[in-house]
Amino acid sequence: MDQGVRLGELLLAEYAAVKEEQRARIGFRDNLLYATLAAMAAVVAGALQADSRAQLMLVLPPVSVILGWTYLVNDEKISAIGRYVREELTPRLAGLTEGSEQVGGIRVFAWESAHRGDPRRMSRKILQLCVDLLTFCAAPTAAVVVYWAAGPVRVPLLLVSLAELAAVGVLGGQIVRYAELHRALTEPPAA
Repeated sequence: MDQGVRLGELLLAEYAAVKEEQRARIGFRDNLLYATLAAMAAVVAGALQADSRAQLMLVLPPVSVILGWTYLVNDEKISAIGRYVREELTPRLAGLTEGSEQVGGIRVFAWESAHRGDPRRMSRKILQLCVDLLTFCAAPTAAVVVYWAAGPVRVPLLLVSLAELAAVGVLGGQIVRYAELHRALTEPPAA
């Protein structure tokens, strides 16, 4: 058996494995959004049912930060897998064929780059950033504001709420950083 054929089969097997991991991570990431919304609903319902228990709203920020960080890490790994396929696997597999990223006029793993050339991609990325910030940052910040407004605010819980806002702020900064809007602006469209 030709060495190139064996290597090509290994690269195709690796492609299948990383795509399966990507699919699993996409499902898990999307379910985290539902879990976050369910957790928010449970916290708000609990706070509304307990008379004058606005301090229960302080449960929302740590839950949102934990789920938001997990969401963000999975989203980054999904993007990293796509980059790996585009930048590593595609050129290596194509190099085993005719030395270009096309085989018989057909681009190798074309979808990995083609969908990135959509002219509406930037607007989708911005909207997704807004949804992520609203879900994982604005809602827990609002929960802290509700606690403060409901009064009376006790010093220990005030300190807790300030620490929670700091954690939410860090998460928000990471969400913006990982949105990679600069990369979407500077990447050339798919050929």
